[in-house]
Amino acid sequence: MTKSLPRLRFVALCGLSLILWWHPLRSTLGLALQQDEFTHILLILPISAALIYLEWKSRKARPEPNFRIGSVLLFLAILIGLIGDWGRRAASPAPDVQLSLSMFALVIWWVGAFVFCFGDRISRMCLFPLCFLLWLIPLPRFALGTIVSLLQQGSAWAAHVLFAAVGVPVAQDGVLLSIPGLTVQVAQECSSVRSSSILLVTTMVLAQLLLRSPWRKALVVGVAVPLSVAKNGLRIFTIAMLGTRVDPGFLTGRLHRDGGIVFFAVSLAVVFALLWISWQAERKVAAQPNDSSSPLVAPGPKIQRFPMTIQTRISR
Repeated sequence: MTKSLPRLRFVALCGLSLILWWHPLRSTLGLALQQDEFTHILLILPISAALIYLEWKSRKARPEPNFRIGSVLLFLAILIGLIGDWGRRAASPAPDVQLSLSMFALVIWWVGAFVFCFGDRISRMCLFPLCFLLWLIPLPRFALGTIVSLLQQGSAWAAHVLFAAVGVPVAQDGVLLSIPGLTVQVAQECSSVRSSSILLVTTMVLAQLLLRSPWRKALVVGVAVPLSVAKNGLRIFTIAMLGTRVDPGFLTGRLHRDGGIVFFAVSLAVVFALLWISWQAERKVAAQPNDSSSPLVAPGPKIQRFPMTIQTRISR
């Protein structure tokens, strides 16, 4: 019973959180099911739970509850939740900002409950999956609009570079690209925000599972951001070239509507290649001998035996 007590406490606190934040959680799941920008939210909780389970199973750590830090985090979650509720009643800030605040409070509550029940040692061990829960927070419209705009401009620029690289005359005006026989507008729907967020989430998880070095993890995850832009630029370039050089049907065909998975697979292959290179580099570093096993340290015993030989001869 004593061993299962921390788990029972954690289940009870999570159950209480569902009562306190049921409406924000339901609204967030509704966004994830209805809008492409938030599809990645459906992946976060299962992935985080699986990573915590794998980390716990591999380390076999013993729970040491930290009631002080856990209580502070739980109180902070309640405070943030009250601020969001007060804003809802005062009709300020906007509903999307209120939802973000409420989900942030829910994530803080879950992290606080984890620390409260299992302690800071296990929490540090599971730091990545606990922080990974922040992906559950839906971005407010103003922040999401800024990201979509940056993706539009970056995709247009990447496509412009590809056209110029193959010698196709191209003129760019914002998100408008003009080539002989075609003018392309990179609309918000073409910003590929869904595949970009899923690519970033996938890269973070794979880097955490396969790599040990923090800077190598950061490097691979950092590459995923411009890679998502390049992937969308490649899609625009490919469809435009096929539509003007092969068949105009490509401009409205299946590749235009459902071809995102093809270019997502290409970008994911690049991520796998970077992960493999980083993993091989870590293996080589781990295989190198330590300084303690180097032959440069070995002459110690010989230096001790030499004076002993001289002393033996003198005594004779």
